[in-house]
Amino acid sequence: MKTLSLTLAALLATTSLAACGRKTEAPAAPAGPAPAAAPAPAAGGDMAGMDMAPADKMAKGVGVVTAIDKAAGTITLDHDAIPEAGWPAMTMGFKIAPALLDGVAIGDKVAFDLKLHDGSGEVTAIAKQ
Repeated sequence: MKTLSLTLAALLATTSLAACGRKTEAPAAPAGPAPAAAPAPAAGGDMAGMDMAPADKMAKGVGVVTAIDKAAGTITLDHDAIPEAGWPAMTMGFKIAPALLDGVAIGDKVAFDLKLHDGSGEVTAIAKQ
């Protein structure tokens, strides 16, 4: 009987000491919509999945060509208001790829696409109207 009492006392002491080091678990959070996960970074430094900088946006305009400098890659347009840029009608110069100037001449009425960045624009497409 003495052996049984000692065995039970040892078992009780061991169980009590083992429970002392355990922390109680916090209650589970209520189930709700999970926050949106951020997109995984592109592997190997590939920038193709990156968004365009917030300062860059696209716009469309119409106007008349008043000057062309193919060597410098610029075109001057007397354009109507461009609401996407917050610009009133005015005459201004734009960067343009020299290849886009083929078939465009001074005096032509054109429709054009712009990439806007830091208050200026670059013509990315142009067509006679």
